[in-house]
Amino acid sequence: MTQGNLEIDKNIDETTLPEVDVAGEEVAEEITSDPNKLYNILGVMFETTKKRYSFEIIDNIEYKKGDKVIVDTIRGKEIGVVYGGPMQLPERVLVLPLKPVVKKASEDEIKKYEVLRLEAKEAFKVCKERIGFHKLPMKLIETEFTFDKTKLIFYFTAEGRIDFRDLVKDLANIFKLRIELRQIGVRDEARILGNIGVCGKELCCRTFINKFDSVSIKMARDQGLVINPTKISGVCGRLLCCINYEYKQYEEALRVYPAVNQLVKTTKGDGKVMSISPLNGFLYVDVEGKGIMKVLIEEIKFNKKEAKKLQNVLSKDELQHKVLEKE
Repeated sequence: MTQGNLEIDKNIDETTLPEVDVAGEEVAEEITSDPNKLYNILGVMFETTKKRYSFEIIDNIEYKKGDKVIVDTIRGKEIGVVYGGPMQLPERVLVLPLKPVVKKASEDEIKKYEVLRLEAKEAFKVCKERIGFHKLPMKLIETEFTFDKTKLIFYFTAEGRIDFRDLVKDLANIFKLRIELRQIGVRDEARILGNIGVCGKELCCRTFINKFDSVSIKMARDQGLVINPTKISGVCGRLLCCINYEYKQYEEALRVYPAVNQLVKTTKGDGKVMSISPLNGFLYVDVEGKGIMKVLIEEIKFNKKEAKKLQNVLSKDELQHKVLEKE
């Protein structure tokens, strides 16, 4: 029996749990109402996973960035940090129903939270030692207690799925509470651990990206990027998330362009496309008998059906790097 997420209570009753978001967005029921209705929203981040959620302000308390607040989540009451000041947002851009901000965290609650974080670090050491004892091929990333201290969660990465039932039993016997081992991806690992990106700034996934969108080798190629893993992959070993930021503009522009290596007709003669610059309105064509020339897109005639087909074909080298697309 192999499982990705397993939870066990102190009576060693084993159950398989689906992965759930702490804010409970996956259990949201469909609600029909006015899409233009405004809600008072507070952006709250959970410090362990660095995930961000929108919560509804239901009182008149003044909140500001950096405040620690108690919020209602699917796991019960939890402490988060305000990352975005109060704002009014229409219903159409929100996922309903919204969980509420209960109140600002008191000094005692903040102290309790800090103690739990320290205890979680000690639990991390214990779990890492037990992983070594059981010789499990998994990498422990982070540990956290729920605020009511009824559950201890361990986040880890691994190649494939791991049978860690004996490990969970060990941890349940040691800590005498419910244990959950949650397998995460390498992108979530990068978000939790943090690092500096190739641009010299803190990782986007740690500062503002909440949901990872798919990024493909084709997106990189269409933007004229060199398909070199060291150039187009991040610290997580996957394609840079920022490749996605401007892709829609390139995708739109490329609809009126031939594909690289396609044969075209120009005002200067027939030739083969060597490279394109879709946002600048020109391309380079190797014209027969004249060499490589810069040609405006308006001066080109080509088979559009052939272009569309060729644009979706990856080269041998590009196919070899498709592993970088894994989530």
